[in-house]
Amino acid sequence: MVFMGNLSSAGLPLVVFFLLLGIGFNGFASLKGYTFAALIFGGVTLSLYWPQYFVRIGDFKLTGLIIPLIQIIMFGMGTSMSIKDFAGIIKSPKGVLVGVTAQLAIMPIIGYVLANISGFSPEIAAGIVLIGCSPSGVASNVMAYLAKANLALSITITSIATLLAPFVTPLLMKLLAGQFVEIDVLTMMWSITKMIILPIGAGLLFNYLLHGKTKWLDDIMPMLSMLAIGLIIIVITAAGRDSLLDIGGMLLLLVLAHNLFGYFLGYWFARVVGMDERDARTISIEVGMQNGGLASGIANTLGKIATMGLAPAVFGPLMNITGSILASYWHKSAPEKVVSEIKS
Repeated sequence: MVFMGNLSSAGLPLVVFFLLLGIGFNGFASLKGYTFAALIFGGVTLSLYWPQYFVRIGDFKLTGLIIPLIQIIMFGMGTSMSIKDFAGIIKSPKGVLVGVTAQLAIMPIIGYVLANISGFSPEIAAGIVLIGCSPSGVASNVMAYLAKANLALSITITSIATLLAPFVTPLLMKLLAGQFVEIDVLTMMWSITKMIILPIGAGLLFNYLLHGKTKWLDDIMPMLSMLAIGLIIIVITAAGRDSLLDIGGMLLLLVLAHNLFGYFLGYWFARVVGMDERDARTISIEVGMQNGGLASGIANTLGKIATMGLAPAVFGPLMNITGSILASYWHKSAPEKVVSEIKS
């Protein structure tokens, strides 16, 4: 139907295709990592064809769900964390410093360059910078595990970058995106604090007080987080549907370039400063994979979810695909350090 020019009637078949593709991926160990991305594409297709169902329910705008959903995701992240996650700073200070520095320098600069050459309206261009100024998310930890990289280092970098986000992200946005949109640094700091610090703090406290007593929560939070991410992407897609249809192809290419440059430069930055192969893989993934949900929440607090929120909405599912491919490739070629550990 698509190739015969009947795209307007292909909505339902496309949704069913992505749904069945996700189910099919789930049946093979080597393809299981692509299941979530396939289902997200199905949800995005649904919101592109029938956006009216994902914009509002009665008088309630569904964009109002974005921040609570992000807080749920951050709470889940907090419940899976403990003080031990920060022990990596002591065990591998160089790796943490290199990883956090790379993440806070490489992606924002790439985002700034791409935004300037994009030719997009100021608010959409600012969204490209925004995704670059956001920290990495839990997805990077999953990919680091699959890639046989340094999972402990990955978790530590994610934790530190996330806790720094309320202070660093607004300053970077003011510096790099101030020419596109007005940035109120203090207001953005407080918004990110509400989305990150408070929920993660509550999750850490919950984990400390009830560690080992709520296995059901440990089991349900990953699934709940994935559902929350999926719903956020669907709502943003519906809200910005018209803009996305106008610039979707170019935005996809720029976001893909942003993501791939992050992997490439993150890896080689780590190698140049003397990190081993395993840690370089970790930093590559941490730099290339950003927290699209947080970026979407920031765009929502600024009242620009239908414009500034588009790049984060595209970046999220795309990075899961590229990250899965990269992790699968590296999984088959374990670094020497890992091989020696397995043999010993």
